[in-house]
Order: sequence, then structure tokens, then C-alpha cells
Amino acid sequence: MSTDTIPCPRADEMEISAVLHALADPVRLDMVRQLAGCADVACGGFEVSVGKSTLTHHLRILREAGVISTRQRGTTRLNSLRRKDLDEAFPGLLDAVLTAGR
Repeated sequence: MSTDTIPCPRADEMEISAVLHALADPVRLDMVRQLAGCADVACGGFEVSVGKSTLTHHLRILREAGVISTRQRGTTRLNSLRRKDLDEAFPGLLDAVLTAGR
């Protein structure tokens, strides 16, 4: 079974404004918190209170900002947090955002 990665920005292409925009939405922030606690989450595996098309939109925003990576495995898309890339590009940002408001 082949695995293909859906395009997302390289670590040196990530922009702080896009990352902050992606993390500013409560639904997307909750999705990132879910990803922070596990390795991969299938698109349908997120516990969110939005419809499928809205979930797809949120995943696209996160991916295009470079917050997550998505790879296709068969008919399943697996999403993972790009913690290492985010920590290198913006030290402390992810930890601060994930713990804020808890």
C-alpha cells in the first residue's frame, strides 16, 4: 500500500502570520490539541462539532500554514502535528498555545 504526502510548506517556508491564523480558531486549536496527544489521526477521527466539509476546510487551513502534515494511505488521510518543524521555526510557540486557556 503506497503512502503519499499531501503538499504543505517546508519548514523554512512557514510564516508566523499563517500559523497564528490557523491556531486562532477554537475548532482548529482543539484539533491541534488532539494531534499533540497522538501520532496520527484520520480525518474522521477528530472529535469536533462541525460537519465534514467544515472539518475538511479546517484541515486545509492547518496544512497550508504548515501546522500539520497529511498523508494518504489507501483511502485514508492521516494527519500529524509538525511539532519538530514548528518548535524549530517558532521556539516555544506551540507549547504556549497548547497550554493557554486550560
